[in-house]
Amino acid sequence: MGKDINRIKVVLVEKKKTNKWLSEQLGCATTTVSKWCTNACQPPMETFLKIAKILDVELDELLNKSHLTSLDNE
Repeated sequence: MGKDINRIKVVLVEKKKTNKWLSEQLGCATTTVSKWCTNACQPPMETFLKIAKILDVELDELLNKSHLTSLDNE
């Protein structure tokens, strides 16, 4: 099973935005956003919601649905 729980990096690329831009919007460190983008760690749910709003996407667009489906099957 892969560790790619979120799709933050994919959505940033689709929106032509950078990690640095997102970190400025959220008021957090660029290194923190980088860890989220590489799935080294996950943001809290409240932050996921903020990211969705900032990027103007639905929350489920930030989540890797295939990973969630595999969790259901375990």
